Amino acid sequence: MPHKVDENWGFASLTVHGSGGIDPLTGAVSPPIYQSSTFAFKNAQHGEDLFKGEAAGYIYSRLGNPTIAGLEKEMAFLEKGEAGLAFGSGMSASFNICISLCSAGENFVSSNTIYGGTHALHKKVMPRLGIEPREVDATDLNNIEKAIDDKTKYIFIETPANPNLSLVDIEVCAEIAHRHDILLVVDNTFATPYLQQPLTLGADIVMHSATKYIGGHGDCVAGLAVSTKEFINHCRKMSLNDTGGVLSPFNAWLLLRGLKTLTVRMDRHCENGMRVAQFLAFHPKVEWVSYPGLRYHPEHELAKKQMRKFGGMIAFGIKGGREESKRFLDNLNLCTLAVSLGDCDTLISHPSSTTHSSYTDEELAEANIAPNLIRISVGIEDCSDIMDDLNQALRKI
Repeated sequence: MPHKVDENWGFASLTVHGSGGIDPLTGAVSPPIYQSSTFAFKNAQHGEDLFKGEAAGYIYSRLGNPTIAGLEKEMAFLEKGEAGLAFGSGMSASFNICISLCSAGENFVSSNTIYGGTHALHKKVMPRLGIEPREVDATDLNNIEKAIDDKTKYIFIETPANPNLSLVDIEVCAEIAHRHDILLVVDNTFATPYLQQPLTLGADIVMHSATKYIGGHGDCVAGLAVSTKEFINHCRKMSLNDTGGVLSPFNAWLLLRGLKTLTVRMDRHCENGMRVAQFLAFHPKVEWVSYPGLRYHPEHELAKKQMRKFGGMIAFGIKGGREESKRFLDNLNLCTLAVSLGDCDTLISHPSSTTHSSYTDEELAEANIAPNLIRISVGIEDCSDIMDDLNQALRKI
């Protein structure tokens, strides 16, 4: 029988037991994978009714699948939203949200410090569809307000931001959006619903690159969005069903499995992240460190207000600039030189030459992405081993 979920349970209990998702047909504790592309109709009229939306059921896995629906339900439950929608990647989520909200001749306002792929989508793809992106420094919310006009449909922010770990005040940004009768979309990838729940702070849509902490093991690519039932149904029918950027049932199952350990993984990421940030802050070869948990971070008080803990992502600058940064990376052993984040493994990269190479030099400067910025996704290994590896590589520059 499904669990009777107690809303007073802690987050760890909620992630393990979900919204009461034990399979009612078989009692399976682990949700089954419905690895089928198509589903049979009871009769011809049933098929017609399904396509008209007058009957409940499944038609074809591009349009819906029981395993994917289970993931969407659990993410909506954890983010405290009404409904969820799964995509084949985080970029598919960003694209489908945009084209569901904007048409040619309209615009949206975005923070300028965001994932490089999202920046490329904004600057290279959306203008070809007649949609204007307006990227501004969102750490000063006056910049967002000034960029809004009567053609603006939504505000997009990523907080904490990729890659420099700047923060945006979600609650105040939501007030600005609603004062102008537009929506606020928050990329919650770095924080996850365990550390931050934007919908409870006034945001209208929350999205994730679920490839990262939601999956947690670096073995699938996925995107997720959570919002009202009205918007999720609109996005599914308006864009996703026809553009086809859907998630596979197997990857949905991997994400459902990842959710069960989200709390324990994030606790370890946060614990290690704080220790590594403090270690780097006092290292003579490190010029600066950006981590929301450090007292001197410009938005430390904001982080305390809108986040449960401070996460496992750190940005820091190597003394000596870009070339010394690369030399440092080439001498690492335990830390894996790779893009992405949120894996059990510690992943480290040089954003301006990799994940954020879609930015021009001028855009990098405007977004406060320094040439010597190193981004580290602190894993769940023994923290002393992570710090030893960083230290031996720093000594060689």
